[in-house]
Amino acid sequence: MALLSSSPSLSITSPNYRYYPSRRLCLYPITATHVVAPHLIDKSSLIISETSSEDQLWAAACLRVRSFHEFKPSTFGIQDHKRYLAEREFEALKERIAGKRTGFNRVSCLNATLPLSQLLSLFDDDLGPQCKFRENGEDRVVVGTLDVNQCTNLPDEISGKKPEGIEGQFARGYLSNVCVAKELHRNGLGYDIIAKSKAVAQKWVW
Repeated sequence: MALLSSSPSLSITSPNYRYYPSRRLCLYPITATHVVAPHLIDKSSLIISETSSEDQLWAAACLRVRSFHEFKPSTFGIQDHKRYLAEREFEALKERIAGKRTGFNRVSCLNATLPLSQLLSLFDDDLGPQCKFRENGEDRVVVGTLDVNQCTNLPDEISGKKPEGIEGQFARGYLSNVCVAKELHRNGLGYDIIAKSKAVAQKWVW
C-alpha cells in the first residue's frame, strides 16, 4: 500500500522512493506510524445479543448516524441534524423489527455493548453520551451493531440467481447497517458480531 504525492520530497536514490516520469507521481510506502493503534478492550464484559428494547435501538441508531455520516463540527445546527437522522433510523428500525416493512419476513437488530465505565477514557466526543442505555442498573454503550434480515427477495438480487424450491422462498437473508465505533476498530468486534448473526440466521432456518 502506498500514498500518492505530486511533489516529491525524497531523494531519487532513497530506497523508499519510486518515481514514474510518465505519470509524474511519487509513491511513498505507508509505515507503522501511519496506522492508529487500537484501544484494547476487556472482552469479558462484552455482550452481543438481539434486542427490541427502545433504549438500545435508539443507541444503535445514534451509532449508525455517527458511523455512516461525516459532519463538520462548525456546521450550523449540526446536533439537530444528527438527531433528525437518528430519529429516522430509529423509527425505520422499529418498523422492520415489528414486521411492518413489505418484503421483510423477519428482522433482528444485534448490538455489541460494553459497560460505560470501561469506555470513559476512549470516546472523543459523543460515543458515550449518545450511544448509551441503561440495563439492569448498569450504564452500557452500543459499540457495534447490525441488522439480520430475512426476506423473500434480496435487494436487486445481490447474491445472484434466486434459489429454486420451497426453501428459496424463506431462507434468504442478508446483513445490513454493519458498523463498529471508530475508537474500537481492530478489536475483532466486527468479526464477533457477524459470527453471532450467523447463529441467529441458522436458528431462524431450523
